[in-house]
Amino acid sequence: MSDGARPAPGQRTPESAARGAVVIGGGLAGITAALALADAGVRVTLLEGRPRLGGLAFSFQRGELTVDNGQHVYLRCCTAYRWFLDRIEGAALAPLQDRLDVPVVDLAKPEGRRLGRLRRDPLPVPLHLGRSLAAYPHLSLAERASVGRAALALKGLDLADPTLDTQDFGSWLAAHGQSARAIEALWDLVGVATLNAVAGDCSLGLAAMVFKTGLLSDPGAADIGWAHVPLGELHDRLARRALDSAGVRTEVRSRVTSVSAMENGGWRVEVPGERIETDAVVLAVPQREAYELLPPGALDAPERLLEIGTAPILNVHVVYDRKVLARPFFAALGTPVQWVFDRTHASGLRSGQYLALSQSAAQDDIDLPVAELRARYIPELEKLVPGTRAAVIEDFFVTRERTATFAPTPGVGRLRPGARTKASGLYLAGAWTATGWPATMESAVRSGVSAADAALRALGRPRPSRLFAFEEAA
Repeated sequence: MSDGARPAPGQRTPESAARGAVVIGGGLAGITAALALADAGVRVTLLEGRPRLGGLAFSFQRGELTVDNGQHVYLRCCTAYRWFLDRIEGAALAPLQDRLDVPVVDLAKPEGRRLGRLRRDPLPVPLHLGRSLAAYPHLSLAERASVGRAALALKGLDLADPTLDTQDFGSWLAAHGQSARAIEALWDLVGVATLNAVAGDCSLGLAAMVFKTGLLSDPGAADIGWAHVPLGELHDRLARRALDSAGVRTEVRSRVTSVSAMENGGWRVEVPGERIETDAVVLAVPQREAYELLPPGALDAPERLLEIGTAPILNVHVVYDRKVLARPFFAALGTPVQWVFDRTHASGLRSGQYLALSQSAAQDDIDLPVAELRARYIPELEKLVPGTRAAVIEDFFVTRERTATFAPTPGVGRLRPGARTKASGLYLAGAWTATGWPATMESAVRSGVSAADAALRALGRPRPSRLFAFEEAA
């Protein structure tokens, strides 16, 4: 069978019509790779086993609500994901803060003295955070001074040093004078949300990358953005429209059963009821699924993919009969609650308020029954958000992603493969590949660009001018 969608009249040249690619996986990595290849004139078929695109950043219906499976945010430094939003014409639907501002509520303090803020000033690095840290009420004066010294030491680390990946971030912080309180109230406050692990369980290399890039590179790097519409609007509907406009043949509910090399140098991809022959294949699926589909000899040590651990994220969803929270989000200390977001408008709720609690590194809670989670989190919300105490809970439910991200443990760097394999014409994409980033939407998009770049070079196709350009330092 042919290897791609039929081009619209005038959309493809005869030369480009001879080259085709199949992208397996319709998450952000796969969508990105498919768009990049199609923009370069390659005929592309995108195959996704689920009934929708978006991977692990998706939406579903619950009655009249449109619910995101989890709260996803990005930062201004996430330049690849910002390019992706522009490419699918969705940037206006996921705006960034004008300036970093994170309310932090410490439940251990008396009411009226619980609120602190992490925000930046319009000053150069590192002065942009100086006033905020100097006034941060959740650390002592000595702890604030020690944070500044540790930040300067972190800024001096060489991200290209492979030994950073063998060390854990928690030990490094302790060695640089960080108290348990400083780690909880600052380093883990940021790190757990971005890395999906506490400092002691995290590779120093990945943690250093996050903090150097997000907080110590550019004054606005850590400004936060999030979707003001359901994620499915971005990662499914708008992404599919962009794929259609680019001429990509997109098939959902199409689970690939095998990928094999042909004698003529091409590739054969099989799904139930169809066999597709093509010039190149991008495997943009989770690492365990990639392991199952890889043909013999594609990687020197494919079993390493199975050594890449996973980490869960739990989201607790509560719908109240009235408005209980005035701010769009806040972070919490001294409580099991980590981050709370107002999802009322995005979900389509017409009355009351819908709060979503995003709980990363949720190994202890991920398998608890809903009743236990309700008993655990509702009292905490009542302490954190006084308005909930008199409100009626209209709905309570949880979403669980047991393998939400790869685990950023020390040593994981040596397990993450690059985009190229040893099999000519076969490429890997996914947030778990060697992007230099932790498992984020940014990492997923970067991996898709890398896989497309490698495939285009092999196919002899020029890189499309509109494709995301990696920074020289990357």
